[in-house]
Amino acid sequence: MENSHRFFSNDGCRHFPCHKGLKEFNCLFCYCPLYHREDCPGSPRYTQKNGRRVKVCTDCSFPHRPEHYDVIVELLKGGGLPEGRGREEKENDQDHDCGG
Repeated sequence: MENSHRFFSNDGCRHFPCHKGLKEFNCLFCYCPLYHREDCPGSPRYTQKNGRRVKVCTDCSFPHRPEHYDVIVELLKGGGLPEGRGREEKENDQDHDCGG
């Protein structure tokens, strides 16, 4: 995919790719803008650290998939998840072999 306002792949980054297994890797949302959302469409897991619940996104590739650009922008504009984005579909978006 060609770099544009919707997609940017930074293969010169020392962390690239931070998740493995994606054919087209979008670095536009390098740090996930949905991290603080409880209803994020990704596949985070949670752990406890110092008595606090901490969101762990190292196994989630949702923001790096080019086809998710519109969903992320809609959520950032204050919208909800688009129709049909149920938990089952969200779980299928995860690459389990990723490392962060």
